[in-house]
Amino acid sequence: MDFIEITADKIDVAALTEKVAHPSCGAIASFLGARLNAFALGVSRDNFEEKKVIQLEYEAYQPMAEKTLRSVAAQVRERWPALVGVAIVHRIGSVPIGEASVAIVISSPHRADALQATQLAIDEVKAKVPIWKKEIYEDGTSNWKENKECEWSSSSVH
Repeated sequence: MDFIEITADKIDVAALTEKVAHPSCGAIASFLGARLNAFALGVSRDNFEEKKVIQLEYEAYQPMAEKTLRSVAAQVRERWPALVGVAIVHRIGSVPIGEASVAIVISSPHRADALQATQLAIDEVKAKVPIWKKEIYEDGTSNWKENKECEWSSSSVH
């Protein structure tokens, strides 16, 4: 089962976990910042280059972003055929600091497959999905951020 969504709503990680859970699975892995655990989120941090970030805004061409997220799910399934559930959700619009901007939750009979698939999925989301982030700072300024991992970034290394 794959669940792919671009949403302006707060991400409900417990609901995603329920979507991918299955009695045959010994593992549900997801992404939280730099660590993997049972409830995973890309959480908005409150600073960048010594500027206080007060809010993030995300924009996407939704049909293309959803298609690319489906492609990422297919890619992890191809590499790890035993995966049972794959859920990938990304926020658009305004995302308050501390809330999730992306969630990836993957279930598998074995933890190694689930953990490795989650790592590949977040790397591919960052590199390929056409979603753009704007940081809004405490001093009133803002900046559209270039994702250095993104395939079309001028600073990406291939």
